[in-house]
Amino acid sequence: MQIASNQRPNMSIVIICNEPYATNWSKALKEHLPSVKIDIYPHVSDYNEVEMTISWKAPAGLFSAFPNLKLVQSLGAGVKHVFDGQQLDEKIKIARIIDPQLSEDMWEYVLMLSLNHLRNTRIYFQKQLKKEWQELRYKNIKDTTVSILGLGKIGSHVAVKMADIGFKVQGWSGSEKKIPGVRSFFGKNGLEELLNTTDILVNILPLTAETTGLLNKANLLKLKKGAYLINVGRGPHVVDDDLIELIEDGFLSGAALDVFHEEPLPAKHPFWEHPKITVMPHVASMTNIRTAVSQVVENYKRMKNGKQLINIVSQERKY
Repeated sequence: MQIASNQRPNMSIVIICNEPYATNWSKALKEHLPSVKIDIYPHVSDYNEVEMTISWKAPAGLFSAFPNLKLVQSLGAGVKHVFDGQQLDEKIKIARIIDPQLSEDMWEYVLMLSLNHLRNTRIYFQKQLKKEWQELRYKNIKDTTVSILGLGKIGSHVAVKMADIGFKVQGWSGSEKKIPGVRSFFGKNGLEELLNTTDILVNILPLTAETTGLLNKANLLKLKKGAYLINVGRGPHVVDDDLIELIEDGFLSGAALDVFHEEPLPAKHPFWEHPKITVMPHVASMTNIRTAVSQVVENYKRMKNGKQLINIVSQERKY
């Protein structure tokens, strides 16, 4: 594909993420874009040349240092990190990774945590350490209602796959969705109705001003007594103290948390040692460079030729 004549050929890409991830991305990109200059931050030869960043959790204010920046490509499906601490000109485009493997990884992860809960796995692990032999009653898939908050591409995939294996599945989103085998709720009234009938609540919402703190005491108390929370969305969706209170009061049976307000989770945070909370280090689904690189390359070529980008994110809505 030829570069449009109004573009300067020496413009570059800068990768902003931790090693060895950055080096692996650089190698993959150079296979597809051998003539393009690709730097790894902080080793940027000329900030004026940078036209595209491929980023995950860039240092605050860094994007403003690139005067010719046109595109910020997130290295994952999430984009909150793109906006955190950054001043973004309205002309800068933002894109994310939409990888079918991310959706598949997410549903496998949610399934694993759901079955662990139904079959008391965490309790048995704790009893093993104490050498306690105790049989516990378990729950069945067919008798369990799983509710998905967020029915975007990943959430919809999780919902369909959970329904396929026999869970009763329902979901909540900003507008009504038509998903085979999944009951759809939307709006404030829809959220309350969904929560009232939920055994396992799975949060996969994007983080916005409207969804921040959504999993608070008032909403969690609308769940069925004994309900279980799985949060694979973002940490600020949950009001931590409210969650702990409802678990300790016995209203909620527990929670599995993959995301947190601060990551890594501080060593003194009460989640670490709570017997009914499973802490996972943000590993629900991780971008596979091999399957995702083609999207990034395609967006670079489209940017250079003034074409519509793929997987664009709204600066206003932040998703």
